[in-house]
Amino acid sequence: MIKPLLKRKQLTSFRIIILGFIGVILLGALLLMLPISAKSGTVTPFNQTLFTATSAVCVTGLIVQDTATYWSVFGQAVILTLIQIGGLGVITMIISLALLSGKKISLKQRSTMQDAISAPKIGGIEKLTGFVIKSTVIIEMTGALIMMPVFIHDHGLKGIWMAFFHAISAFCNAGFDLMGTPDNPFPSMTAYVANPVINATLMMLIISGGIGFLTWQDVYTHKFRFKRYRVQSKIIFITSALLILVPAVYFFFFDCSHLPMDERINGSLFQSVTTRTAGFNTTDLTTLTSVGQAIFIVLMLIGGSPGSTAGGMKTTTIAVLFANAIACFRRKEDPEMFGRRIEAGAVKLASTVMLMYVMLCFLGAVVISMKEHLPLNVCLFETASAVGTVGLTLGITPHLGLLSQLILITLMFLGRVGGLTVIYAALSGVDKKLSKLPPEKLPIG
Repeated sequence: MIKPLLKRKQLTSFRIIILGFIGVILLGALLLMLPISAKSGTVTPFNQTLFTATSAVCVTGLIVQDTATYWSVFGQAVILTLIQIGGLGVITMIISLALLSGKKISLKQRSTMQDAISAPKIGGIEKLTGFVIKSTVIIEMTGALIMMPVFIHDHGLKGIWMAFFHAISAFCNAGFDLMGTPDNPFPSMTAYVANPVINATLMMLIISGGIGFLTWQDVYTHKFRFKRYRVQSKIIFITSALLILVPAVYFFFFDCSHLPMDERINGSLFQSVTTRTAGFNTTDLTTLTSVGQAIFIVLMLIGGSPGSTAGGMKTTTIAVLFANAIACFRRKEDPEMFGRRIEAGAVKLASTVMLMYVMLCFLGAVVISMKEHLPLNVCLFETASAVGTVGLTLGITPHLGLLSQLILITLMFLGRVGGLTVIYAALSGVDKKLSKLPPEKLPIG
């Protein structure tokens, strides 16, 4: 009798991940409520700090208060800390602190870390964790140092803080910025649309954070010998390149066609890269055509790659679905990529993940549209940005009511921890049935 009870009390790795995110979000919300966190020195309402903390930990970038003009330096530091924790993952940070203190990592902790960063195996988790932390520090510091002269030139010594803030925010695909002024809040990076240094550096940081640490480990180990990379890394590189270049060509000829040539090139590339769940924008998104908005929604839902700082369905999910479709067209039993057969379980998971993201995005948009009396396409853009943890907005987030904010909070959380993680956490105690029901052949299509 005692053993079953003890078994029930044990937390699975999925539940630990969820509780870790919830704990950090609540702590961040309480810290942001302190008078010292706001420039006005007043207590910020809990619903606003909860939204901001969730957006930071879930590395989304949707905000109800302009980061630069509303929050003090202390508040901005809290937000940046939450972004760093959320980008690397709560479990990664905990394990890293344990390793730095010289503690040994238990098998349970290794298993949780494996689920948190989508590692293929438990073996070598400590080494991989060290690689994650070292590469994060190197990439973020490099990005900050490159941008620092530009920001110092434009903003004085404050530019040092701005360089580090934007480097971490970009690498973690968070999209928080410090560009707002009392006369012009929520501008994102529009002032730097023609600046090649800021554009190139932010894009480098966004892509670096969005392709995943396992992919970077392949690059570090095998250098430019692409054939030796994991199949996962090959899929990520090819899919990411296509999802950046193809939309960029469209934006160049259509949505950015009104800009001068230098801004046109930078703007089209940057808008395509930023949909990798980064959340920065260098052009006014309210001027997007309906087709442009639709492309943004699709790209935001796809998001980044497994084991990265990005959210969304992930590039491997869409790649598996396309490979499965090609296999169906060619009347093959299994999808194939890079000389390997993709297991049926992966196709099943990919289909489930895609359906979950599409349904969450659509249902959330419908409720917000009905509640706020806003066009459905605008609400779809906002919910896709939330569930894909992107942070791009058409400007409606600061004006939404409490219910709509709670919907976006829920979508951001599910988008960061992963819908399947929530389901596995909820159903981890359910016994699997060994028996199977009789099959039924249904016509499809």
